[in-house]
Amino acid sequence: MAYSKDIILYHYQFSPFAKRIVWYLNFRKIPYSQCLQPVTMPRPDIAALGTNYRRIPIVSIGRDIYNDTRLIIAKLETLFPPSSQHPAISASHFNSSPELKALEILIESWVIDAGMFTRGGQLIPSNMPLLRNEKFIRDREVYTGRSWSKENVERGRPEALVFMRDRFQMVEQTLLSDGRDWILGTKEPSLSDIEAVWVFHWTNGLPGALDSNLISPQHFPKVFAWIKRFDEATKAAMKIQYQGGKPPTFNGAKALDLVSNSDFAEAEGVVDGNDPTGFKKGQQVEVWPTDTGFSNKDKGKLLTLNRLEIVTESQTKSGKTVRVHAPRHGFRIAANDGKESSKM
Repeated sequence: MAYSKDIILYHYQFSPFAKRIVWYLNFRKIPYSQCLQPVTMPRPDIAALGTNYRRIPIVSIGRDIYNDTRLIIAKLETLFPPSSQHPAISASHFNSSPELKALEILIESWVIDAGMFTRGGQLIPSNMPLLRNEKFIRDREVYTGRSWSKENVERGRPEALVFMRDRFQMVEQTLLSDGRDWILGTKEPSLSDIEAVWVFHWTNGLPGALDSNLISPQHFPKVFAWIKRFDEATKAAMKIQYQGGKPPTFNGAKALDLVSNSDFAEAEGVVDGNDPTGFKKGQQVEVWPTDTGFSNKDKGKLLTLNRLEIVTESQTKSGKTVRVHAPRHGFRIAANDGKESSKM
């Protein structure tokens, strides 16, 4: 069977999570198209794909729909193996030492699981126009399950600054302390740089987010020089990928038509008979993230359950069968009777 390689990235352009995927695709010279989305719900283009998932970004490859940036990157690593067309950027393909491979994984977890993005979000200045938009505030309160009032945002800022200062200091005094350009000592940015830099890059680009009395190029010259190098490298990679332009952009109807008339990106998997949840292939289940966006659940027939992912079957707005992929980490699966089964 000929599997689809056509990628559509559903995102809005200032999403820091989406930038992880844009950078990855451009550094590896993997072509993609985009379908731009509103910052707040509803997102009818995504709903039309057959998924209730509300976090950005989402990637479709043919009729496979991939949620969560960690799973997206893992799948791109598998579906687009290193070649002369798509250069390797991850430690697992560099013939690296076990220590460097482990470091890449640990950096990913250090940034996402250890609260760095959450703390970065608490540095969004309370006077930003978005934080005066009632629709945005209500949307993010539903998304995170916490208050986004001006008072609450300002209350969390001092702790967030202390947290981020510690993160800047750790990178300054360890990973970049010997004057190297890139985290793994490579000639070009690697996946480890993407995993490490994205929250630094995001907060540095938000006017007023970082307090220059605590966090500045004078305090952390190596980190700020690294952020600048990385930003320049991402812009250069985009120019090479699209000859100075931007990726093709489709509206929701065109994107849905392309997905609906594609093949799947990979073969259907199996349900691990030893999985501790005890679920069986074909069972009706629901799947949702446990940290944010937990009010939006995907429901469908279970197709695949393994260490990496949960895959359910769904239907697009046009009636075509799609497969919706979610990672095991940070997601919960339950029988569709509403009884929780696992956090795995």
